[in-house]
Amino acid sequence: MRKKYIFRSDGSRHYVRIKGRYFRIHAAEGTAAYDHEYWEIVTGKRMSLKTSWRALMADYRSSDRWTSLKPRTRRDYEKVIEYLLEKIGDRNVRDLRRSDVIRAQKANAHRTRFANYIPQMMVILCEHAIDIGWLESNPAKGVRQLKTPENKRQQHIPWPNEAVEKFRQEAGKVERLIFEIGVGTVQRPGDWVDFTWGDYNGEELVLQQNKTGVALRLPCTPELKAALDDAKGLLNAVPIAARPILSKQSGGAMSYRYMAQIMRKERVRLGLETYDLHALRYRGIQELAWLGCSDDEIASYSGHKSKSMIVKYAGEARQVMRARQAAARRT
Repeated sequence: MRKKYIFRSDGSRHYVRIKGRYFRIHAAEGTAAYDHEYWEIVTGKRMSLKTSWRALMADYRSSDRWTSLKPRTRRDYEKVIEYLLEKIGDRNVRDLRRSDVIRAQKANAHRTRFANYIPQMMVILCEHAIDIGWLESNPAKGVRQLKTPENKRQQHIPWPNEAVEKFRQEAGKVERLIFEIGVGTVQRPGDWVDFTWGDYNGEELVLQQNKTGVALRLPCTPELKAALDDAKGLLNAVPIAARPILSKQSGGAMSYRYMAQIMRKERVRLGLETYDLHALRYRGIQELAWLGCSDDEIASYSGHKSKSMIVKYAGEARQVMRARQAAARRT
């Protein structure tokens, strides 16, 4: 009897194609084992492979490779894991080829950041597979990163003085607090939502960066201190240390997504949508550069490990400052 849905790849590998998904048959064609695999796939009764990607991901999630990740990194990886579970969850880890990784990356080229996470995640999973004896080498290693097209690169335009002044004068209290945390702490937006009242002693904020793990103690700017003291004064009682500074009306912590949404809504209302959240970090570094801070002094505040990023953020501010100094001398 002729079998439907059979797809032959280069004449040696056989797959069953159902609803756009491919399930490999491992047994030799013409054998009873081949027929058994085929009917299990077609009827949906195929037993999960012990060395499937689904089983590997479950084991990985129980390992210290996963539990030791920073929360932000884990959230980014989780998106890729869910994608891989849907696409290859029931396939055998041992069937992976480098070309498979490249093909998955290219299929997501329209979202470059996510596409580049795929080989990164598969390298990690394959390393775990080597650790538990499922693989002897890592076929996902060495896949080149895709470059973001110029027209899709997000430009973080630093907030100019007039935009800063307008936001401080016209924004709501919650949005103003978020704004001052961004400029005043010079941290990544993903860290802002993690501040608790226990991190504030009336003069400084402390944190451990999600991305780098760097511990920092940050003296507050006058504007940030005023916004924090104002927010603290609006609470009905002395806030417990674990209460998030950026919280919803219900008292629960703001997620990054929630914070980004309310800030975008306010920026649109004020006609300042050109300037995004990450650009507040850019603005804060510029302010430090205007004050004549060195790269090391800025790094002690921002937590940057790469001086190249500081040069990028502070370079324009320093150029303007030096040009004005030169102009003053000319006159």
